[in-house]
Amino acid sequence: MKNVRGLLATLLLVLASVTWPGTGHAAAQTWTLTTVQRQAYLSHYAPVILKRGDENNGREGSDWLTNYDFDRDGDFSDNRVNWRTVGRFATAGANPHWRIRPTLYTGLIEYTENRVKNLVLLYHVYNAADKDFAEIHDWERIEIVLRGVTGTPGAGETVGHVTVTSHKDHVMRRGTDSAVKFMPTATGRHLLLWQADGSNFDLPSINPHGHELRFATTSWTTIAARMQSTSTAEVDINNDNEKNVHYAFVPEDSAAAVATWHAQPVTAATANALASKVDNGTAVPWRATKRITYELQDLADVVPTHWQHASWRTHWLAGKSSDVLLESPVTGETGAVEVSAGLQRFYTASRDSGASDLTDGREGILSKNWFYGAYSGEENADEISGSDDFGGYEGLGLDSAGRSRGAASGDPASHGAYWRQHDFFVHTGAVDSADRRESGTWLTGDWYTPARGGFDGRWTQLFADRP
Repeated sequence: MKNVRGLLATLLLVLASVTWPGTGHAAAQTWTLTTVQRQAYLSHYAPVILKRGDENNGREGSDWLTNYDFDRDGDFSDNRVNWRTVGRFATAGANPHWRIRPTLYTGLIEYTENRVKNLVLLYHVYNAADKDFAEIHDWERIEIVLRGVTGTPGAGETVGHVTVTSHKDHVMRRGTDSAVKFMPTATGRHLLLWQADGSNFDLPSINPHGHELRFATTSWTTIAARMQSTSTAEVDINNDNEKNVHYAFVPEDSAAAVATWHAQPVTAATANALASKVDNGTAVPWRATKRITYELQDLADVVPTHWQHASWRTHWLAGKSSDVLLESPVTGETGAVEVSAGLQRFYTASRDSGASDLTDGREGILSKNWFYGAYSGEENADEISGSDDFGGYEGLGLDSAGRSRGAASGDPASHGAYWRQHDFFVHTGAVDSADRRESGTWLTGDWYTPARGGFDGRWTQLFADRP
């Protein structure tokens, strides 16, 4: 009997230390997602982007999404200049060595709170040029917060809120808001967004401009019923009326979404047929919209290009920099170190080899407050952007518990001096109109470690690079 009791006691101790990935309620351990699971969540919720183009008069294809190295020269500073010739690639087969791969650059924040696993999915839409080719490196950003993650996308989690960055305004909606629409498929649940063309203000009746993102508020049921029809391709958007749609950009890893849209990749062979070639004010029927696949790559692919000990001068200028204290290195897909741990400087002023002063004043991602979740959430975009006054970097921006980022990390000396690698503010989805205060929490301590059930995917490459 004594041996039986001893065996039972041992068994209970073993069970008490088991991680239960399906529930998140480990008795003595937390659990983390695998790389494949993280990729799966990012793919499952990857948005469908319905876009207006402005591509007449030699600008064919200019409103395609793309990747940083579409021209395959390893030099980001000439992206705007080279993108000005995209019309010749689209219509005349010029630059056959180009590989225009529409890309959203991603990161995944995984954290455990009260034994519940939550995710912050980050997507960054890249356009090589903006405002009628006048500016370089246009980023548009989407943040989707999932709560109650089980390890299998679509198996019980809820969408807490979605934030869409429109120029410098961060428009936030709860997942239950009527403005937040999804395309549900067997392989994903894809947020429906609308994006403006790359023109500056050129028509009095067209207010959204410069690639800004909006929520597409027309239901998927309505779009699905019309997508092969002769009815006008347009969707309603938040805080505005219907807007023309010339493109649908669809995540390539969602087989059902690709099949539904009959989407294709941009290649030298397909480019001519996949360029809209129409003015932004021109209405086209749904069945004439251009349907293009896009891929997911990593924000962490771009981070090393800014590093003080890498070839940053090729891509960036020294006029703007961001100091970050790295607790751990930035790694590639194989785990190889690409940026060392320690206090590191990243140069972030955009270099434009075609500009007389070599820049248009734009900045790389590590100078963006939204990279750290440190933004002021708004219900509606302002007419004049620039209201992001949270003050997280300076230590002025407090969470719902009254904590600054330095209080959350245990390093108040970082205020106004440097970011810590794992500083991140998670909003609740509620808008707090008070200055220097947001509804949400600065993630605390070593939240990002496996022991705490966390992972900070802004600094780790998940998706394999393609040659």
